[in-house]
Amino acid sequence: MAKQFPQLNEAHQRFIEDQHMFFVGTAGAEGRVNISPKGMDSLRVLGPNRIVWMNLTGSGNETAGHLLQVNRMTLMWCSFTTRPMILRTYGTARCLHVGDDGWNDLAGLFPNHRSARQIYDQSIDMVQTSCGYAVPFMEFQSDRDTMQKWVDGKSDEEIRTYWVERNGQTIDGKPTGVPK
Repeated sequence: MAKQFPQLNEAHQRFIEDQHMFFVGTAGAEGRVNISPKGMDSLRVLGPNRIVWMNLTGSGNETAGHLLQVNRMTLMWCSFTTRPMILRTYGTARCLHVGDDGWNDLAGLFPNHRSARQIYDQSIDMVQTSCGYAVPFMEFQSDRDTMQKWVDGKSDEEIRTYWVERNGQTIDGKPTGVPK
């Protein structure tokens, strides 16, 4: 049975810290709903009602575009190990780009990564847990090194050009706010 909470408690925070990946869900006013898996060392719980995560360059940029339209975000973690549980945080979020006020402070919470495209700062208004009994058991092997290899083969200028050319619009053609 699902349970709702007004904020993250210590057990929720420990659960989040134990997971190797999470999912982000967003939707614009119209068009497609987006759900993306995220990993690496890219998320920090800053308090009972605040989570920040660093978004690295990817093939799409739906979250940024959706937040420009409708300011809501859901994050989800599920256990693939012994304790069956799904945890979701619901709320609003702001998107920060390199050079925005607050970027340096938040970026300092994460390992330096040249492909850091945005930081999302979620304000949580509800936390929900549910059983996760149907989630399969899976073993974590390691983080992928594919992103680092891609970054190592690009200059900073090439990465930013990629953002403008490939990440400037959602799949529905809406702007994402990537700086040009």
